[in-house]
Amino acid sequence: MQHIYENFTFPPDQSFTVRSEELEIKKYTSLKSHRNFEIVLLENCMGKRFIGDHIEDFEGDELVLLGSYLPHCWQYYNTIDKDKPATASIVHFYPDFLGKDFLTKPEAILLNQLFINAAKGVLFSGPIVRQAKDILNEMLVASGLSRAVLMLQLLDKLALSNSYRTLSSPSFNIIENSTDANRINRVFDYIFKHFREDITLQDVASIVPMSSSAFCRFFKMQTNRTLVDFIKEIRIGHAAKLLMEGQYNITETCYKSGYNNISNFNKHFKDVKGSSPRDFLKQYRTPEAIYV
Repeated sequence: MQHIYENFTFPPDQSFTVRSEELEIKKYTSLKSHRNFEIVLLENCMGKRFIGDHIEDFEGDELVLLGSYLPHCWQYYNTIDKDKPATASIVHFYPDFLGKDFLTKPEAILLNQLFINAAKGVLFSGPIVRQAKDILNEMLVASGLSRAVLMLQLLDKLALSNSYRTLSSPSFNIIENSTDANRINRVFDYIFKHFREDITLQDVASIVPMSSSAFCRFFKMQTNRTLVDFIKEIRIGHAAKLLMEGQYNITETCYKSGYNNISNFNKHFKDVKGSSPRDFLKQYRTPEAIYV
């Protein structure tokens, strides 16, 4: 898939934008990303959802929150109600649209967590979808402070919702989400530069520096996973990206992602993505284009 970067500019009298549009039922083939966050509500359509390295069929209404620079695309195959068009309501905004200090307030704790999750894409379900739809409909006709108040109401409901799941691999779109950002970002930087090589626990722990046991506790606390799992997710996230771009076959992708044997690569890929590289690739390319 082609990857297109979009650069949005907001009107001088608006700190965020909201719009509604009818969807064209066709197969889009470009992943898009942009610096601003996005809330999108799709209605009356079915198709396939691509968020980072996540791929899934969808049907009916769906509500998604996307973080900065997260590649995304929807392919629309059909409408649910043939007598009505498929539509999308879309909000583009920056997390600090109400000021740089907005997210430092104690009332914004849950909202901060929501924005951290947005780096992976968040799919909501249940009553929150209808609630968001009602607020978005009001936002489309409101202006000024009234519209800003509605935006806060929408974000508050999303932050309070328990009916959601994240979509893309955690490593696909890393953002600063650590209270010790300087140290953990040095670790991230090292892993991203060297994930194609053999990385030992001692190598990474020496960057901070810490003992191996202290680093394991530190890393697990900061990322909620082990170093081995994190490296595996980085490698498989990179492999999924290569397969999606279509430049390399499965075996070439294996060796370009830090693996030295195909069976280990296949096992790790299925652990992370839930499917084999071949099955993953089938969702992007025709069967005759898939080769080992």
